[in-house]
Amino acid sequence: MDDVPDPSCLALSPDGGTLYAVSETDEGAVAAYRVKDGTVELTGPPVRVGGSGPTHLSLFDGHVLTANYGSGSVSAVPLRADGRLARAPAAVLRHTGSGPHAHQVQPDPSGRWAVSVDLGTDSVRVCTLRDGRLAVHREIALRPGSGPRHLAFHPDGTYAYVVNELTPTVTVCRWDAAAGSLGPPAETRVLPAAPDGDAYPSGLAVAPDGRFLWTATRGEDVLSVFALEADGERPRLVGTVPCGGHWPRALTLSEGFLYVANERSGDVTWFAVDEETGLPARAGAVGVTAASCVVLG
Repeated sequence: MDDVPDPSCLALSPDGGTLYAVSETDEGAVAAYRVKDGTVELTGPPVRVGGSGPTHLSLFDGHVLTANYGSGSVSAVPLRADGRLARAPAAVLRHTGSGPHAHQVQPDPSGRWAVSVDLGTDSVRVCTLRDGRLAVHREIALRPGSGPRHLAFHPDGTYAYVVNELTPTVTVCRWDAAAGSLGPPAETRVLPAAPDGDAYPSGLAVAPDGRFLWTATRGEDVLSVFALEADGERPRLVGTVPCGGHWPRALTLSEGFLYVANERSGDVTWFAVDEETGLPARAGAVGVTAASCVVLG
């Protein structure tokens, strides 16, 4: 991917044939690659997203959505039927409030809503995408100063979990897909004790059966394991294990293995997950310069 600078986040099309990448630069762009026989080939020039520093992307309703951290906005880039990027201007929704920094955007499990997480405004926005236009349906305030970074849904679609970067916590909210709303938030700490130094939670993942939740914390460089009790409402901290590298930026769960992108140590480590306890056991590692995201086909 040398032809696209700073491809910090990736997303794969449902059929596995197209890989999308953001270019986390001041200009902000998204690129599409055709995947074939273990190789990737750029399908055309990257498309500007109309925002700076995109850190996350996802697919939603015939568009690539990007969360633009630098400009505090969310963009929707239209796709062609074959998965290539349309040569059309991106729709841009600018977040309002004090110092917006959109960090993640993704569809909810029902596929009706686009949900964006903003670290600067300490809030989550539930958005619509109609006729190529993004609009805010509802904004949900979280605790001031918490710094929400990423969100993951419970597999049955009843709860959402938000990992907070500025305080080592996870916020749990009930999710109402019919109303497009998050219920009252409750926070749980991701570390068993106060950190010795830097502690900046980053990624999170939820088990497909809804029994466990994992988070990564940079600085402490650990993975935290939670048992999801009361049908997902109450995360209980089971324990922590070293992430196997330095500055874990993202987590990916696939077929019983947990993959960790360790940005500063430049590697991806993976762990076999115990089915009974949820605890990860290191199974391997591979060097990847400035690793920031893992996707698996």
